[in-house]
Amino acid sequence: MPVELSYLQAVILGIVEGLTEFLPISSTGHLTIAEQLLGLPVDDKAVTAYTAIIQVGAIAATFLYFARKIARLFMAWVNGLLTAEKREDPDYTLAWAVIVGSLPVGVVGFLARDVISGALRSLWVVAAALVLWSIVIWVAEQRHDVLEKQGRQRDEHGVTVRDGLVIGLVQCFSLIPGVSRSGATISAGLMRGIDRVTATELSFFMAIPALTAAGLFELARGFDDVVALGVGQMLVGIVVAFGTAYASIAWLLKFVASNSLRPFIWYRVALGVLVAIALSAGWIAAT
Repeated sequence: MPVELSYLQAVILGIVEGLTEFLPISSTGHLTIAEQLLGLPVDDKAVTAYTAIIQVGAIAATFLYFARKIARLFMAWVNGLLTAEKREDPDYTLAWAVIVGSLPVGVVGFLARDVISGALRSLWVVAAALVLWSIVIWVAEQRHDVLEKQGRQRDEHGVTVRDGLVIGLVQCFSLIPGVSRSGATISAGLMRGIDRVTATELSFFMAIPALTAAGLFELARGFDDVVALGVGQMLVGIVVAFGTAYASIAWLLKFVASNSLRPFIWYRVALGVLVAIALSAGWIAAT
């Protein structure tokens, strides 16, 4: 029986996507939970494709919010390719860090696409990942505090291509629902000695190619399924995700400027435990 998606469900999923995409709490995990609570089959191809496609709204929000900086990095990259002297510009290196860091998740995501959209689409996986990756974020924050006291942190002018590669490799873990793409990339940045604001911005920039590729791939692969859910519902989800994602980006950058990620850790652990309890009690199904 074909899955039906109402406009109210589309709005709810759009809000969840926009609010959680850039926070280190896992948008995929929250969308999976929301789908289950809304009575949608979380492992259905149409539903999986829909949640990937509405990420376009979050991508658009990132482009708009960072339009000037993205243009600056792009021009620095182009100028560096054309002129050896321009390669000394820190923006040229930062641009390459983003490019190199964006590649691993695309390759792994494509090769493991069936597992990601199938076996991993379970609330048991989400619950476990929410709790376990919180440990990684905690360790990253501890290291951040040590390096900050020692004055050994680097800002965007000190980011290297190796930093980008390491962050990109760690980003692959975010393909597991519940880990969180931003949680993975920001943690990796902090572990590399990058300050919290710069690590957060890098997370945003690396999200652009990753989310764009995922959205286009799912649109091409599951176009008929998503159309069956409703073109109007898809557009509503994208627009709502855009608005909430823009607000989320602005808030998170202000937050990390003077706060740690520890409040998100407690939230992740509490949610993971709650989901596990609900599953064990039979209140909700895993898929």
